[in-house]
Amino acid sequence: MIELYISSLITFFVVIDPPGCAPIYAGLSAGATPTVRRAMAIRAVGVATAILLVFALFGEDLLKGLGIELASFRIAGGIMLFLIALEMVFEKRTQRREDRAANLSADEVEDVSIFPMAMPMIAGPGSIASVMLLMSRNDGIERTAVVLAALFTILALTLAALLAAGPLMRLLGAKIEAVITRLLGVLLAALAVQFVIDGLEATLR
Repeated sequence: MIELYISSLITFFVVIDPPGCAPIYAGLSAGATPTVRRAMAIRAVGVATAILLVFALFGEDLLKGLGIELASFRIAGGIMLFLIALEMVFEKRTQRREDRAANLSADEVEDVSIFPMAMPMIAGPGSIASVMLLMSRNDGIERTAVVLAALFTILALTLAALLAAGPLMRLLGAKIEAVITRLLGVLLAALAVQFVIDGLEATLR
């Protein structure tokens, strides 16, 4: 059971990538108050947990019933992430936040908790596929509980990373934050393209 927990833990850590999600979240939520950042982080992880739990328990039957292949998730998620990445690189999100600033209060910033953070960043095609695969390979209540425990551990670590990202970015200052946001936008674009490539490869096999 310990070996199963460790292997599942490593799998979810690599796929969900809490250290990689944190700075992207900080860039997407720039301009929000600490209270709003914290609320969005909690909501993002909560929604992602619900999504992954549903796919862990009913994923295969759900996809078969809808006639959807996992490759479609990869392609759709990649396209959506790429659009977000373009906005980060060209500071479209920053410009939009400034345009809204005159009409919005400090607590009314753009909510990024559901999209793109909860899905497809945390509960993306990779994590959905991983949890479905691990659950299908490990029958029985005890082994299922071990896999879910590993998943919840990584999700808790992801929440901690998101909560720590905001204060860290504020310490760096506005100019450095802008540079980091653009750099992360490029990395997010590359991740998005990889999602599309993986989806196309799976479809063409």
